Amino acid sequence: MRFSRSARYGLRPSGPWTQEVGLTSQGSAHGRFTRALAQKNLRGAEIAAKEMGGLSLLDALDYLVLLVELQPARAPAAAIRWHGRLELESPVLTLTESQLALAALADLCAGSRDAAEILKRLLRRARPTLLPRTG
Repeated sequence: MRFSRSARYGLRPSGPWTQEVGLTSQGSAHGRFTRALAQKNLRGAEIAAKEMGGLSLLDALDYLVLLVELQPARAPAAAIRWHGRLELESPVLTLTESQLALAALADLCAGSRDAAEILKRLLRRARPTLLPRTG
């Protein structure tokens, strides 16, 4: 890594990679997304998710948990979309696992925090692949 003279004195690195990183003073979009979830800032999480160009299923599940807590009326539709992505992005998902996911999502929308852990375990088992966005 090359450093300019000012960097040697604690200022900043120089080189072509400094413009490509895309970091703001608040950090990466994913870092802002994570902080927004921790602070229960739904709007901040939505803005960061748009900047990221989409969420992994795990991040989308974390968003869904916050949505259930803050805006429960919106949660069922989001849960159905999440399940649709799970079906498309998990080539080894069985019918039984799909049913388990739907039941856990319904339980999550009813206020169960344990349901999120069940879905996270299912995600580890299903090994989803992020599909490219179209349109």
